[in-house]
Amino acid sequence: MTMHPRRSLFRPCIDLHDGQVKQIVGGTLTDDEQILETNFVASESPAQFAQLYRKHGLQGGHLIKLGPGNDDAATDALKAWPGGLQIGGSINEKNALAWLDRGASKVIVTSYLFPEGKLSLERLRSISSLVGKDRLVVDVSCRRRGDSWLIAINKWQDVTDTEVCKETLDVLSEHCSEFLVHAADVEGLCLGIDEALVSKLGEWVQIPTTYAGGAKDSSDLDLVERLSGGRVDLTYGSSLDIFGGQLVRLEDLVRRNHSAQAAPEL
Repeated sequence: MTMHPRRSLFRPCIDLHDGQVKQIVGGTLTDDEQILETNFVASESPAQFAQLYRKHGLQGGHLIKLGPGNDDAATDALKAWPGGLQIGGSINEKNALAWLDRGASKVIVTSYLFPEGKLSLERLRSISSLVGKDRLVVDVSCRRRGDSWLIAINKWQDVTDTEVCKETLDVLSEHCSEFLVHAADVEGLCLGIDEALVSKLGEWVQIPTTYAGGAKDSSDLDLVERLSGGRVDLTYGSSLDIFGGQLVRLEDLVRRNHSAQAAPEL
């Protein structure tokens, strides 16, 4: 039997804003609704998207609450697929266990780890101990600054001084089981992925990692696989047909996932 290296997979997402599934241009997500740029607002409920992902066996997807007013919709989606979705958005020590009890497979933390914009290893250790390393995902969404990427928090508007690099990821991975990385500068633009970032993630990460931002063609999944050596998975947003896009079909990604998962890993 021929063994193959790990293949990069498509990971689904549900972005919630005001209780609806939306695709938003990442850089416009602020408290000022007047500058918000939205590519798509779904007529289907978040629960219907969860059911769709469940039907196709699309594991490891993330459900992100973008701001207030999303708890009921998020709860409905988790009920539609218990144990099938990770949840992020204002997750902290006070609510993490409740979201796991509502059916989330894992909780995703970002801003909570950066009180006053500084990474708190104390908070990281504490929430990891609370929920368990295997049920914690750290979101290291970032903005590019020169040749580096700095973690961005609070709807990606506040750039911290913590760099996304091997040293940072090694420290974080001691306390979590996955990384989620939104490239905020290209999120929602459908202009292509940040190839340099994906390549570096492939060099740096030692745990499962999902990249999001800019994917515009089904072949981007093969590109991510090549650049990262299969160590990074990919999320599609605004380019995907279920989100009103014209560039990528869900059925093609599902077929690609099934093919990749059928091949034994090295």
